[in-house]
Amino acid sequence: MNEGLPHDPFLYMVCTRHVKNASGIRSLRGVNGTPNEERLAQDFDFFYFVQQWPGSYCDTKQSCCYPTTGKPAADFGIHGLWPNYNDGSYPSNCDSNSPFDASKIKDLTHSMQTNWPTLACPSGNGLKFWSHEWTKHGTCSESALDQHGYFQAALGLKDKANLLQVLHDAGIEPDGGFYSLDSITSAIKDAIGYTPGIECNADDGGNTQLYQIYLCVDTSGSDLIECPVLPKGSILRQIVASAACTQPREGMGQTDSVQRQIL
Repeated sequence: MNEGLPHDPFLYMVCTRHVKNASGIRSLRGVNGTPNEERLAQDFDFFYFVQQWPGSYCDTKQSCCYPTTGKPAADFGIHGLWPNYNDGSYPSNCDSNSPFDASKIKDLTHSMQTNWPTLACPSGNGLKFWSHEWTKHGTCSESALDQHGYFQAALGLKDKANLLQVLHDAGIEPDGGFYSLDSITSAIKDAIGYTPGIECNADDGGNTQLYQIYLCVDTSGSDLIECPVLPKGSILRQIVASAACTQPREGMGQTDSVQRQIL
């Protein structure tokens, strides 16, 4: 049953600045537009640590469902820890002989249900989501992290980069106001020391909203670093489809503005 989450969308965003100078940015996918599965996992250069705002996942045409473990907190949740290459491509599905095994992360399960919740329909307990992340991305980091270490590293990074608190401390609140893209980027960079990548999506009314924040991590999975390449290809694909990204909405005054709206 589709129990769409009560809307807790975060920052509604017009991200025109990310469209500027975006020509020539390589996709996050391989040279031919597909994941680069031929390069060895040991070759990866860094991780993207990706957190998503649940309201922006839910406030789309696809909607969402509560996890069977209960309503997730109004906080950024982990999407994944993704090995990447400096040229913008990435490895994928690297070891079919290393299947996801829930027993290996039994001690992490409670924390993962809180910090890495599934929002997909039909409702689930998270195991399918985590299995997908391990199979597609985690197996490509086995030169550095085993299965337990992979999930433990992601949880540690969320503690290290508490984005909700960072934005709160910068005065960016769910108050119906507007915030510049620069203010969001600067708030995160000032707090953690590194520039984030920002990804937007559009709600079912066509409004552009903050969806995911990308931070870069060294190959040990423990230390934040400056991103060798920001995921502008992904941002561009998400934004261009929304007219709100190329012209200001009524009352906004400028195209690089953000609104956090409670619905």
